[in-house]
Amino acid sequence: MMTLISTHNTIAARLERGWLVPTLARLLFLLVLFFYFWNSAMLKIDGSVFTPTAGAFAQIFPKSAEAAMYDLGKLGVLQRLVIFAGTLAEFILPVLIVVGLLTRLAALGMIGFILVQTLVDVTGHGINPGSFLDSAQGLADQRAMWIFLCLVLLVQGAGPISLDRVFRLK
Repeated sequence: MMTLISTHNTIAARLERGWLVPTLARLLFLLVLFFYFWNSAMLKIDGSVFTPTAGAFAQIFPKSAEAAMYDLGKLGVLQRLVIFAGTLAEFILPVLIVVGLLTRLAALGMIGFILVQTLVDVTGHGINPGSFLDSAQGLADQRAMWIFLCLVLLVQGAGPISLDRVFRLK
């Protein structure tokens, strides 16, 4: 019995050194979320991040886009800036997380992005967020898992196989 406990403690000590969880979190982010955000950003541009599409207008400002009949000429300066910043964030933050560069800052940015995205989905697009207490997985459950994944990276950093480690960033 003591051998089993000793083996357990040895394995647990090795796992607690901080390499496995952040490395797997970044790999999981790549497999589950990277292409979701990348494809979403691609739908918002027309050849350049400086040229938003009607889809970007509709995704980020759904009620304003509908009222303007999706006419990009009716975009305000603030709306253009928000679309530009959001599109850049969808391109840059996931790349930073996957390569492990400025990971904590990128994870914090992704948490903010996910919260704003969820707010727009609920208030602008009328999506029912669901509840954590019901048996059906809804938007709230999904986004909570995304945020938790980013929280792991925010707290633990990128792990040893990362550009943060190469550049000695913490």
